[in-house]
Amino acid sequence: MSRKLLPALAAAAVLSVGIAACGGSDDNASGSSGVSGTIAGAGSSAQEAAQEAWKANFESANSGATVSYDPIGSGGGRDQFIAGGATAFAGSDSPFDSDELPKATQRCQSGGGDLVQIPDYISPIAIVYNLSGVDNLQLSPEVTAKIFKGEITKWNDPAIAADNAGVDLPDTDITPVHRSDESGTTANFTDYLHEAAPSVWTDDPDSNWPLNGGEAGAQTSGMVQAVKAGDGAIGYADASQAQDLGVAKVKVGNSYVAPSADGAAADFEQSQKDPELSQGKFVFAYKVDRTSTDPSTYPVLLVSYLIGCTKYDSTDTTDTVKAYFNYVISSDGQQAAAQNAGSAPLPPGIAKEGQTAVDAIGG
Repeated sequence: MSRKLLPALAAAAVLSVGIAACGGSDDNASGSSGVSGTIAGAGSSAQEAAQEAWKANFESANSGATVSYDPIGSGGGRDQFIAGGATAFAGSDSPFDSDELPKATQRCQSGGGDLVQIPDYISPIAIVYNLSGVDNLQLSPEVTAKIFKGEITKWNDPAIAADNAGVDLPDTDITPVHRSDESGTTANFTDYLHEAAPSVWTDDPDSNWPLNGGEAGAQTSGMVQAVKAGDGAIGYADASQAQDLGVAKVKVGNSYVAPSADGAAADFEQSQKDPELSQGKFVFAYKVDRTSTDPSTYPVLLVSYLIGCTKYDSTDTTDTVKAYFNYVISSDGQQAAAQNAGSAPLPPGIAKEGQTAVDAIGG
């Protein structure tokens, strides 16, 4: 596929934004609630481009407000949120797990509030590669899993050739690259491998890369740089940050599908709520459909979450968090993310559900 991925993704997402009724009042949607306060967030590096757009637009509409966001990775963001202190909110590409959820709930309850965890960002994960002379690459789930397990070590392996008829594949060593930090992108990518190629990828999904060895990069930027550094390298990253790397098409049913905002949104529409991890009035978690055979879907995606509390020690913090969350999930906020990060807008039902949680902040 074309390496000019981000503009195409963004254009597709913007076109589809108009069909998403993302809830909230007009004032909430524009972010112009006139709040004054300083809030700090941390977490998902996949959300970084979206957070930059949200922060800029929100601060422009609220001259007395300041928002900071540290893209340290989903695991770091969840840890900082649980610890409390200066981190008022977090972004995470995977929901709190069963061990973390009670701790996060307690953090909010200690201040007299409830935990809020709502989807705010839907994006395809690109399988990125750096291979001289190969501009179009197709991979089945089983071949992808074998590559990242180190079972396929040459780019001209017959299994890869079977997915790429007519492509002149070089006799180049494959260098799989994974994230070195605790990562929601890793959790989603290993979930895809586990669900779509269970006979090959027998490890459970995990935010930490489950295999020893191989090359690694910290955060999304480190992953991308590691892939760019060596001919024959392959990795995975939020599609908005694929830069000029090659991006593989993945096999869905009998077709090979490129990552797209529309495809990610269509797959998420088929996903179900995870009852085990949706514990709390305003805690929503979803089990993504990784085994779709519908070529209009793209199953290698991440659903990222916005995490906060309904009450904080400071009224200014509470009001600013509420206003910021309102903007993020509004139609305006979702369009800003689509333009800056190529993400997909929240489906109307998901946005409406999230709005009930945001409305409870400060209540």
